[in-house]
Amino acid sequence: MVQTALAASMILGLDIGGANTKAASSDGLFTASVYLPLWKGAPLEEALCGIARSQPQAEAVAVVITGELADCFSCKREGLERLMGCVRRSFSVPAYFWGTGVFNWIDVLELAAANWAASAAFLGQEEHDCLFVDMGSTTTDIIPILSGRVAAARTDFLRLAAGELVYMGLLRTRLDAILPAARIGGRSVPLAPELFSIMADARLALGQISEESYSCDTADGAGKDRQAALRRLARCVCADLEEIGERAAMAIAEQACQRQKDILVQAIARQAEEHGLDKVVAAGTGEGLIAEAAAFLGMECVRISERYGTRISDVFPAYAVARLGEMGAVNE
Repeated sequence: MVQTALAASMILGLDIGGANTKAASSDGLFTASVYLPLWKGAPLEEALCGIARSQPQAEAVAVVITGELADCFSCKREGLERLMGCVRRSFSVPAYFWGTGVFNWIDVLELAAANWAASAAFLGQEEHDCLFVDMGSTTTDIIPILSGRVAAARTDFLRLAAGELVYMGLLRTRLDAILPAARIGGRSVPLAPELFSIMADARLALGQISEESYSCDTADGAGKDRQAALRRLARCVCADLEEIGERAAMAIAEQACQRQKDILVQAIARQAEEHGLDKVVAAGTGEGLIAEAAAFLGMECVRISERYGTRISDVFPAYAVARLGEMGAVNE
C-alpha cells in the first residue's frame, strides 16, 4: 500500500450510523446530522449526494461507519460493503475509510463500528490520560486513553463485554430497558416489555429537550409534543394518561432519567477504577449527562463543546476523522 498525506485545504468527515448520519468539515465550519434509519430504507445515498453538493470545496472524504449493525443487512461485512459503495457513488473525490487499525486496513471488518476509535485517536493527541465518553442518541462509548494511546477492545462484542460500550443513549433507548419497574402511588409497577415509550419522551416531558431535539421516531408514530410524550409514558404501565394522571407519568419520566444517570455513573466508575483515571472528556448529545455523572464521581470533566463548540461535540467522530485525514497518512 502506498502512503500519502492528505494535503488538502478541507477534508469532509462522515460518520454513518444505523440511525443518524453525521458530517463535519476539518475546518469546523460545516456540521450536519440527519436522521436516516437504515433499517427503514432511509435514502442515505440521496442525503450523501446532498452533502456532497453543499461542500464542493472538499478535496476528500474521511469516513467512519457504525451502520453495518442495522438489521437490514445479513451481516456486518455486507453492511460495510454496501455503505462503502454508497459513499463512493455519492462523492466524486477520494474516499478514505477509518478502521480500528486507522486508515491502513486490510479486512473490511476492521471498519466495523470504528467511529469511537477515530474520536479517541484524535483526542489522544491532546489528552494523554482520560476516559473519553461519547453519549449519542442510541449508545455510549467509554474509552480509556492511556499515555495518549487508545486502550480499548476492538469490536462491539468485546467492548460490550468490557463495559466500554453501553448500549444506552439519551433518546432512542426503550424505557423498559432502563427502568424495569416504577414507583407510582406507593406501588412498584413493572413496565411492559414493549416499545411503548423511549427516553426522549421522558426528557421531553421533563423539559430537558425541545421538540426539535427529539431527533428520532416516536414509539407510536404520533407527535413529539409534551402531551403525546406523557401519553406514551402512561402506556408503559398499560394505562391511559387519564387513568393514572400527569403526576404519575412524570414520576415515570423522573425515575427513568435518574436510573439512566445511575447506569452511566456505574459504567464510568468501572472504567475509571480499572484504569486508574480521574478525568473524563465528554462529547455527544448526552454531554451534559456525562458531566453530571463525572461530577457525582468527583472526576474532572472536560466538555468537547467548550473546546470546539456544541455543533462539533454532537458530531465529534465525523470531525475527528476529518482532522485525522487532514493530518495523517492514508492508503491509496
